[in-house]
Amino acid sequence: MRRRASLVLLAAAVFCAALSPLLRWYAFPRLAKVPPSQYQSVVMEAKDADLIDYNKMEARKVPRVDIVQTLKGNVEQARKVKDATGRDVVVWDTLSYIVGPDGKMVSRIPERYVFDAHSQEPVHAGGESVDGTPVRRDGIEYKWPFLTEKRDYQYFDMQTRTSAPIHYRGTQNFHGLKVYYFEQTIPWTKVPLPKKMPLGVTPEVVKQTGLERWYSTKRMFWVDPVTGAPVNGEEQHKEEMRWTGHPEKKPITAFAGHVKMRPDYVESTLKLVKSQRVLVLLLTSYLPWGFLGLGFVLLALSLVLEARSRRPGAGAAPAEDPAAPDPEPVPV
Repeated sequence: MRRRASLVLLAAAVFCAALSPLLRWYAFPRLAKVPPSQYQSVVMEAKDADLIDYNKMEARKVPRVDIVQTLKGNVEQARKVKDATGRDVVVWDTLSYIVGPDGKMVSRIPERYVFDAHSQEPVHAGGESVDGTPVRRDGIEYKWPFLTEKRDYQYFDMQTRTSAPIHYRGTQNFHGLKVYYFEQTIPWTKVPLPKKMPLGVTPEVVKQTGLERWYSTKRMFWVDPVTGAPVNGEEQHKEEMRWTGHPEKKPITAFAGHVKMRPDYVESTLKLVKSQRVLVLLLTSYLPWGFLGLGFVLLALSLVLEARSRRPGAGAAPAEDPAAPDPEPVPV
């Protein structure tokens, strides 16, 4: 009986030991993916910023500029791309909407970002674009891969429509969560004007006045390494209107400020990321190590039972003592 139980325990131990790497290396890469229908909005703000006044074509100091970023998964478009490519993809339609202190629009720039749902690598299909202009992305944008590594990544900059390295600068503690800090600096670069600007101003009108738009930023992200989701982001953002062909003329500051995520959105983002990281850890750590540990325990129990079953006389009836006296007859 003990030997039969030891064989059952041994089979269970082998099953648990085999299941552990399968969960980590087979199930996780296939099950962990960004949902195609995700919707998220974030409000960022730049206090005491410089902002252009298009009526006077000069910069003025304003108490605050808000940047509203919305991200919406386009399920129908993702389905079309999957049918065409055979890959699980996510299509994000995003919008960066800048609002001045008077509540009026300063600019709005829509984007379409298509990427692999598992690896977050860009997929060149489905109408990748920035402000209606087709682009071809290299590297990541908005989100890092699951299980982010301590290394540099290529990060797409929507203003320049190009990718550049974003550098890993160390591990930090952010609101009790261990995060990786990344930093990217974009040098002064001539960039297109937004197609939507206030007061009916258009890129053509600005060009006719002899001005062109230049941009520079220092981009900072605090990323949860488990989910690859940023829990905080900041930018030291600068934009100038420069006189075409006249570098001696003083440029007009279009926007300059330290952009930070609003505190209430930091808290809500942290709450969301902490709930999602548990699901990733189940497949990468908790369950694989748990099954492996259980396998060792079951193996140890199996060996113990097997050893006991092999003892001489184990399980047999006790032998009679030859020196014991014969039993007395029972009177009838």
